[in-house]
Amino acid sequence: MFILGIRGSSKYIRYCTRFTDEVFNGLLSLTFIYEACASLRRNFMLADPMNLSMPFVSLSIALGTFWSTAKVTAFETSMFFNSNIRKITKDFGLVAVIISFTAINQLKGIKKFGVPTLIVPNTFELAGGREFLVPFMTVPENVRWLCAFPAVLLTCLFFMDQNISSRIVNKEENGLKKGAAYNIDMVALGAITGVLSIFGLPWMCGATVQSMNHVRALTSRKFNEETQEMEIEGVVETRTTGFIIHAMLAATIHLLNTLKYLPIPVVSGVFLYLGRRLMTGNTFLQRIRECCAESNRLPKTHPIHILGRKKMNIFTSVQVLCLAGLWIFKQNSATAIFFPGVIGVLMAIRKWVLPRFFLQEELEALGDPNPL
Repeated sequence: MFILGIRGSSKYIRYCTRFTDEVFNGLLSLTFIYEACASLRRNFMLADPMNLSMPFVSLSIALGTFWSTAKVTAFETSMFFNSNIRKITKDFGLVAVIISFTAINQLKGIKKFGVPTLIVPNTFELAGGREFLVPFMTVPENVRWLCAFPAVLLTCLFFMDQNISSRIVNKEENGLKKGAAYNIDMVALGAITGVLSIFGLPWMCGATVQSMNHVRALTSRKFNEETQEMEIEGVVETRTTGFIIHAMLAATIHLLNTLKYLPIPVVSGVFLYLGRRLMTGNTFLQRIRECCAESNRLPKTHPIHILGRKKMNIFTSVQVLCLAGLWIFKQNSATAIFFPGVIGVLMAIRKWVLPRFFLQEELEALGDPNPL
């Protein structure tokens, strides 16, 4: 990664267009929703068939968390109170919802159902009680050489994840342009990953969802009376919030005894919300819903008026197949290691295959012009 950054390889991410971004975004959305549903389903599978009180209470908490989070987040666009109160409610509403449902779960009438909570250690320690430094030299030499192959694939994953996350954050609507810092980020990420590997600590990643929410929190919006929608005024560009956020994350090691009270269904509800929220603004997912819509009821700027229904649905179907391919590779433990290569295949499809069947003006109508 260090070498990739030094050589300026991030310039090739320009071939990762909106086609790939939205499929990747759709995968994140699907993953959040799937994990939330899998957690709730697990409660039903493990419960006594003659007593399903706990699974249904867990389901109620998860849906309540999802609904409450959606409402407090949307409060910014309501007509109640002034803009400052609405903004504070939106920014801190999620925290209030999590605390509220955690407190509800501690009530005597709810606690008796035994809703599962987070399992956290009582003390700060490394997994399995191992030493701080990873004993690399105890691994046979031939195994160390074999590790080079998955290391290359992991490098590809880091490269894709970091740069796609940066592209999504720095999209045109936000009015940000990072330029050469893409390569500086790769150099920094390579150095940090090397240090973390020595100590066997979790690697850093682009954290697409957290990064998107961070930018949204720094975004100022205004209500357009003509369109009746919120529009972006600008984004505050600062490093201070990033340092403060991660300092607070590090400080949570002092809250281990408190975190064990957090119900897992609350986490599932937040996951459901994040999955639904990621769908917002994803034109690929919108086109799936609009594939059977009456064209006269769609906006004049909609791509169906330029491509026609059949051609637009073909483009959308290609994205659906790409999303299915990503999902299959990710879910299968035997093929998950090749996941970065599949993302590369998506970029190749967009670069060399789709232009053979779609004109430049058609791709522009889809919001996905050919990269320069």
